[in-house]
Amino acid sequence: MIAQTRFSVLDRSRTREGHPPAEALRDTVALAREAEALGYHRFWVSEHHGVPGVAGSAPTVLAAAVASATRTIRVGTGGVMLPNHRPLVVAEQFGVLEALFPGRVDMGLGRSVGFTDGVRRALGRDKGDAEDFAAQLGELLDWFTGSSPTGVHARPSEGLTVPPFVLAMGEGAEIAARAGLPMVIGDLRNRERLLRGVDRYRTLFRPSPWAAEPYVVISGTIAVAGTEAEARRLLVPEAWSMAYSRTHGTFPPLAPAESVEARPMTAKERGFYESGLTGNLAGTGDQVAHELETVLKETGAEEVLVTTSSYDRPALLDSYRRLAALFAPGR
Repeated sequence: MIAQTRFSVLDRSRTREGHPPAEALRDTVALAREAEALGYHRFWVSEHHGVPGVAGSAPTVLAAAVASATRTIRVGTGGVMLPNHRPLVVAEQFGVLEALFPGRVDMGLGRSVGFTDGVRRALGRDKGDAEDFAAQLGELLDWFTGSSPTGVHARPSEGLTVPPFVLAMGEGAEIAARAGLPMVIGDLRNRERLLRGVDRYRTLFRPSPWAAEPYVVISGTIAVAGTEAEARRLLVPEAWSMAYSRTHGTFPPLAPAESVEARPMTAKERGFYESGLTGNLAGTGDQVAHELETVLKETGAEEVLVTTSSYDRPALLDSYRRLAALFAPGR
């Protein structure tokens, strides 16, 4: 089943202690080249604002850099947070990308707003803007089909086909289904919630001009190494960063695994940290292959979007190579 499944990469341009944000962006472009050479299907980038640990704040700009540095891999966003933008502007940005890189651009769309109250104020948004996501999504798609009731035409977007994907969090699965769009859903660490979301999406799906059938992309952290301990070590920096954000309200750059493991933690920090190390797909190639076969059988997913981040860049690249050997042996 693994060999029949598409594997793709979402890189969030995570910053690292002692390294400037610009390096994180260059690392993203370098990883895209590597992913293309390894046979990954797509390479996506994300949108975060005012987050110390993430350099990727302008996903369509970064996607253009990635597309320029590669030749065949599909490039897109995972995702542009639609409540932060006017749908016309988003349509124009993706129209430009598709015009420059025809047949290679994806439009992954999310419904989150800023990470903190301060960021939301800076964006001129509030939490309630996420409630209008379905309407914003419909307006965005209208710009591509030329059916906007405004009488305005999006250039060069109108008439172009840029495949849209909905990042499903909470009711996002239902929004994706009713709009007839492919769905990207996380929660690999919460298998029960993942399966509920997938089942709801397939049950409610309505065919559309964008997708005749349901299309499920499951996303999450996957770490492959020579030993189970080495794979777990790859998860340490991100697990600590998440634990710190949950207890201090800010998302820090990734720290080396050894400094994290030597760090004194409060009971609350330790709890979040240990939770972040569990439930991911991590281990040797055989162990991860077994887990992947199970989750693919349970979800019937057509694609896996890998979102792994770590301080150790060589080890992270090695993990992506080892994973590629599972779905594309012989490359």
